[in-house]
Amino acid sequence: MQDQPGKCPICGMELISVKKTKGQNENAIMLSDQQIQLGNIQVDTIGRETIGDETVLTATLNIDETKSTTVSARISGRIERLYFKNQGDYIPKGAKLYDLYSEELNNAKQEYVLALEKQATLDNTIIDFKQLVQGAKNKLLLWGMSEGQINELAKSKKVSTLTSFYSPESGYITTLESHQGDYVTEGGTIVRLANLTALWAEAQVYASQLSEIDRNGKATVQLPDLGGKEITGNIQFVNPEIDPDTRINLIRISIPNPGNQLKPGMQGHVVLKNRERNSLTLPVDAVIRSEKMAMVWIQIDKNTFKNVMVETGLESDDRIEIRSGLKEGDVVVTNGAYLINSEYIFKKGSSPMEGHDMGNMKM
Repeated sequence: MQDQPGKCPICGMELISVKKTKGQNENAIMLSDQQIQLGNIQVDTIGRETIGDETVLTATLNIDETKSTTVSARISGRIERLYFKNQGDYIPKGAKLYDLYSEELNNAKQEYVLALEKQATLDNTIIDFKQLVQGAKNKLLLWGMSEGQINELAKSKKVSTLTSFYSPESGYITTLESHQGDYVTEGGTIVRLANLTALWAEAQVYASQLSEIDRNGKATVQLPDLGGKEITGNIQFVNPEIDPDTRINLIRISIPNPGNQLKPGMQGHVVLKNRERNSLTLPVDAVIRSEKMAMVWIQIDKNTFKNVMVETGLESDDRIEIRSGLKEGDVVVTNGAYLINSEYIFKKGSSPMEGHDMGNMKM
């Protein structure tokens, strides 16, 4: 751009004069006929049509945290042997998980055996050995020994230096917190398990779309990685807090996973059925969106365009609902909006979205 006629110092093309009309809107930009033609700028008059048949959201499959299990040590000691050592290993419920050496637990087992022996030989005395035996047994149960292990100890009267511990639930190892030879403290995590019989499909939704979601309804999850397989699930959770920066919320759909075909991390689409309504709509490409706002370009004169902030709503196929910012009959740029936006930034030196307070706008 130069302040006088001539040729471009870069490419050598003749400079085109730009005329400014008195009182021209500062948010407007004027293009030449050549720019309109080269940019394939197309406009259309906004009108009303039916939208809202369904909403499609991008989703990611994740572990159902309600079906996750953390296996922790009930008592401190050294892990002499760990039977499952790799992340991703499947552990059946009741499988032997690790052997622990614990002096404290060994002493408690010895106390239980001595209490049983005294009960057998001195049961006629005034001392209630039955209560002592039960107290010693309760301590072993508290520290993670099973009824079967305690019964076997009572039968054999032999105190082993190692105590085996078993998995309380089945699942795949997602995190291996302890390793063979490690010393664990009471409450220390051994492994974290995930049951994959059901997964969460977590999708992001704009705040303006929340009112259309039936929180007790069902949703269809489509999985491109499995040939477009569709699974119906229940909407289990809608985050009560909206991110103030992005105006985006999270919804969570619980879906069954028979045969463990679905894997955490898979991408999918969540299809939500909505109520149809008659609204102002535009092609999706006509709307320029950032994290905080949405904008369109409208034609206000020949070859002259002005940016307008809008509030968007539902999306269906290639159409998007305009809730506010436009009125029926406005002439909107439907093709080439991004090119006009780039030209505006080039000429004005800043984005048309800068300086706008869109705190109350929804997307």
